[in-house]
Amino acid sequence: MPLFITQKKDLQTPRRTMTDESPPPSAPDPVPNPNPNPNPLIHPRRVSFEHGLLPIQKLAFTDPIQTLAPVKQKLTDAASNNRVGSTAIADVLQISEDHARLVLETLGSVLHSESDPLVRAKPEEVDSVGADLRDLVLFLYIQSYKKLLPRTHKDSAAVADVWPSTSAFDGYLSALSPIQLVRSNSRRFMPSQADDEAHQLSYLQKHLANIVSLLAEPVEGEGEESLVLSMEAFEHLGFLVQFGDKGSDVSPLSQATPFFANSDPDMPAVPVPASQVHDWLLQNIASAIEGITERISGKENGPANASDQDDAMSDASAAPNKVAPSGRGPCLIEGVSKTSLVKQASDLRGRSVKVVNCHDSVIYLLAPLRYATVHGCSDTTIVLGAVGKALRVEHCERVHVIAASKRVCIANCRECVFFLGVNQRPLIVGDNHKLQVAPYNTYYSHLEEHMSEVGVEPTINKWDKPLALGAVDPHDSLSHPAGVADAQAESAACVDPDQFINFLIPNWFSGEEIGSTKDNPFPLPDAYMAAQQRNLKNLEETRQSLRETPLEENRKKELSSALHVYFKDWLYASGNIRQLYCLQGD
Repeated sequence: MPLFITQKKDLQTPRRTMTDESPPPSAPDPVPNPNPNPNPLIHPRRVSFEHGLLPIQKLAFTDPIQTLAPVKQKLTDAASNNRVGSTAIADVLQISEDHARLVLETLGSVLHSESDPLVRAKPEEVDSVGADLRDLVLFLYIQSYKKLLPRTHKDSAAVADVWPSTSAFDGYLSALSPIQLVRSNSRRFMPSQADDEAHQLSYLQKHLANIVSLLAEPVEGEGEESLVLSMEAFEHLGFLVQFGDKGSDVSPLSQATPFFANSDPDMPAVPVPASQVHDWLLQNIASAIEGITERISGKENGPANASDQDDAMSDASAAPNKVAPSGRGPCLIEGVSKTSLVKQASDLRGRSVKVVNCHDSVIYLLAPLRYATVHGCSDTTIVLGAVGKALRVEHCERVHVIAASKRVCIANCRECVFFLGVNQRPLIVGDNHKLQVAPYNTYYSHLEEHMSEVGVEPTINKWDKPLALGAVDPHDSLSHPAGVADAQAESAACVDPDQFINFLIPNWFSGEEIGSTKDNPFPLPDAYMAAQQRNLKNLEETRQSLRETPLEENRKKELSSALHVYFKDWLYASGNIRQLYCLQGD
């Protein structure tokens, strides 16, 4: 039976606070101010929608409330101290143990509370620690979310120069593939930050009654129609929404409300009628959507503003090589083309970053990061320092990604190579072709310090254990041919050890403090270590042979000149000559 929020009974009672006395019984309760906090705007927690969705068909509930109400009851029956482990999740949801662990790992990467035991659990403890029942129910609910379709660039011809060139795959695109939209002639791009946020808020607006009812409990003796929400249960809505500036320190959600703000910590806050919470949140969401709509409308009708950081996703051609370090969201690196770009910890520490629509470049982001997204890039090498939560790479072609990260998701990519130091199994979803994975292959002087700061373990590297899920993403807004929902994504092959090479990060900032990392912190597998040693031995033997070859002086000069010519040809053919020019320029 579906749960509904009603206002049949007025259950509001005076609350005890640290500063306010309770009103006399005859005084009516004041109408709550929908904007009681100094930073009133409500925002969706974008990481839950961007990094918290799994393309597992059994989690894609077509009618979440009808399905999740009985699922919640089964999970409640299986819970211990209100937490649910992987075995119970597998049994109740009828998924494999691997997928149940993936649910826990994914939820742990996007939880709003850093103090939750799942966030702090060691890898071997994840299955037993499990998830808080309320967080798990909200996580399962948003698996019904449909992403906003990519939008067409307003000047598709101008941006063609920085978009990926054609590949052998362009003659044959899978009928399943969301990448069709990204690489079609209309040249579609990521939705703007404002568009995405409005779409997520609209989803929450539509489903808010169901979401609140799943967290609410009936009043004892009153039945299902009289639902209330405790302050503890209300805090779990912080998984989906937050108040104040995005990117700033977020206070507990209850402190933004008229119901629980300033409650005495020594006194349990009085539960609030679920209908009252629902109406208050609905007012805030409606106000936020209205503000975003007005802002978007003003930009479309007014003059372009290249420095506008709310619409930082907008214009690769109008603002090439654009870096938008907005304090209200992730740092955006967009439209970098045919150059090298370096960002240090002083630029990005503790931030999230998005690398969007970059082409034929080398990008170094040598910093401790929370989340990272790489979208729509081609013919580019991207070096990420340490990513403590999650890295997502999507709609990329002929890209090399070098990353130390707790978790990695690869979606709809072609001919890409990933050099990974990753603590959880790499997740591969969507329509992928000719992907390769290899062990991590570089270092910089502050790498181990950054890994320690964000919690990436150098002793655990699951680069060679990719987990392939569905080739069709149930969260996109596309229609797919019948019968393809269960098709599995193409997995990744391991790079041949003989083709594995180390990547050297130049030292641009020689005057700055040098860190303690002197080598790759991730141990190489035996086959790759042996291959490296063979290559080094061959190189030394070649050098020795050249030194000992009896040649006349003019012949030595000819040999040296020939080697320089071949090396220069290689620099130009590989594109590495550009890095040398960038180094000289810096």
